[in-house]
Amino acid sequence: MDRPSIYKGYYHSQRLHLTSDDFGTAKSNAGTMLEQTLTVVLQPNTLGARAMVSGKTLQPSWSLNSLFGRKVHGKCSVSKSSNVYVQFEQNLVSELKEGRKKSEALESGILIHDDFGNNTIFEMSASPDRVVKEVESLQKEDSSILLEFLVEDYNDSKPFDLGLRWKLPVVWSCQQAPLHASRFLMGSGNERGAIAISLKSLSSNNTPTVGCCEKRSQLRINIFQVVPWYVKVYYHTLKVFIDGELQSTMENIEKIHISPSEDKVSPGVMEMILRLPCGVITAALTLEFDKGFLHIDEYPPDANQGFDIPSAVVSFTDFQACVSFEDNLLNKLPILNELQERKHVISYTEVLLVPLTTPDFSMPYNVITITCTVFALYFGSLLNVLRRRVGEEERRLKSKAAKKKGPLTSLLSKLSAKLKGQPVEPPETPSTSPSLINNKLVLKVILVAGIAAGWQYYFR
Repeated sequence: MDRPSIYKGYYHSQRLHLTSDDFGTAKSNAGTMLEQTLTVVLQPNTLGARAMVSGKTLQPSWSLNSLFGRKVHGKCSVSKSSNVYVQFEQNLVSELKEGRKKSEALESGILIHDDFGNNTIFEMSASPDRVVKEVESLQKEDSSILLEFLVEDYNDSKPFDLGLRWKLPVVWSCQQAPLHASRFLMGSGNERGAIAISLKSLSSNNTPTVGCCEKRSQLRINIFQVVPWYVKVYYHTLKVFIDGELQSTMENIEKIHISPSEDKVSPGVMEMILRLPCGVITAALTLEFDKGFLHIDEYPPDANQGFDIPSAVVSFTDFQACVSFEDNLLNKLPILNELQERKHVISYTEVLLVPLTTPDFSMPYNVITITCTVFALYFGSLLNVLRRRVGEEERRLKSKAAKKKGPLTSLLSKLSAKLKGQPVEPPETPSTSPSLINNKLVLKVILVAGIAAGWQYYFR
């Protein structure tokens, strides 16, 4: 897959669910079953330039090749079947029908026909093999639609690259959670900071949350957050703000479970059940933390960019979402069972980018260079001193003195001294005391050994 397009998206996560008959977790006698799920929410600007039609911006067109960086060359070799599903939500279907009526003034049900490429709103690169409509909305004109594409009919010579290109601008919004959840950082500097989770009502004109006051007086919210170990969170600093006013945590938190982080072993986990009044407009939670220090080997190549904190998961237990289909299709399409299960409405916050104190990464190079230089000087001087001998040194000095003080040389020196009016100095014997040479040799060895011992003690 194309990793840059995924990592630049709003959210991505991978889920592995393992069930086995040995532990009694499997629903049927299917042995060991591994379920892999990849959830990705991509940014529109990663899919190319946005076109304009009649002064309005078109939705970003997409294809499997632009999303994941490759085409599908047939079904998975270890699976019985491989299918691709595309779901058109109810609000989108309604907007598409309205746009079709305005452009062509045709009858409703524009999506329930065989030729999906023959319409004036969008164009699909491939026709679906099956169209499934929601059961509970069969009596209604607008209902969500699931399109199925069989991958087993494609191969290397004819790869599958599903794409959708918009022809006219369509504005719609999917079903949203009762409260909009977001997360951001507070504070400055490289030592301390705070994590804030904000919940804001989606109702216009700052009116209370709609849909929860009919049967209950409070709104229950589950918050799940994982924090890396290098972010030292102080959970006792948890504060709850409702409509801008500080509230008691004991009155608004029904249950909380905290698993503190362990350095370089496991991250910190916090899970709580928050109770908010139905008339809440804004709510916020804050947690203070300290920024830890990492070893130089634990920093990534782009350490100055910062470190990611995974998204927090906010689920609303009082609100459930599901899609119902016909019973005879559930055995044929296993994915319909997953879509038909009643699940809580879940919202994901942003991924936080925390800057940590970064060391000078050139320091190891400087230390290695200085160490090698000192060791080269140490061993070079030591070997030079150890290889010299006293007798050879004396003979070398005598031979040099004899060459320099020949008869002609002494005669010339005397003559020059008389001409200058200086006294004539007697010739010096070239011999050197062996005791003096031995003392110098011992001093050199002691000096080099002391430097080496001090260096090893300092860097121990």
